[in-house]
Amino acid sequence: MITTIYMVRHAESPYDDGNERTRGLTAKGKMDVDKVTKILIGEGIDIIISSPYSRAVLSVEGLAEHLNLEIETFEDLRERHFASGEIIDLMSNIRHHFYNFEYTLPGGESNADCQNRSVSVLNTILKQHQGKKIAIGTHGLVMTLMMNYFDSNYGLEFLDQLKKPDIYKMQFEGLELKEVIRMWHE
Repeated sequence: MITTIYMVRHAESPYDDGNERTRGLTAKGKMDVDKVTKILIGEGIDIIISSPYSRAVLSVEGLAEHLNLEIETFEDLRERHFASGEIIDLMSNIRHHFYNFEYTLPGGESNADCQNRSVSVLNTILKQHQGKKIAIGTHGLVMTLMMNYFDSNYGLEFLDQLKKPDIYKMQFEGLELKEVIRMWHE
């Protein structure tokens, strides 16, 4: 029985508007949400799940409204927490330490921690909703780490080429990843 996961990386979000949890979408991001909805509307999606962060929820909200589905949020699908109160060059830090899965900044979490918590949720979703089609509003690094768990080809180069938004259709047989197809086209 095939279970389909549609990973929807959130649309463009302003870095200076609110905190990590409450940041919304830019004007371009809001327009791209309409494109996300159009791409996924005919896929027969049964369930919509998201990170609790506003930008992820907003990126699948149009789809949820159109399909008359609720968005279920899972705290453990949130973005990786990098550090407590420390200003860092985030992307440089991610690139430099991506493959050191245990590396963490003081007060932050490692890629391994983030991957373990998010994959635990994904595995539960796959077990509870076998044969269903599920859209998940997510973040670039979390999405990459989840996909990397099932196929190590999804690493730093994959993360670097992701767009905001982006959509990847993942087909699973049980807990085994069988196929990945990119659905987002600018």
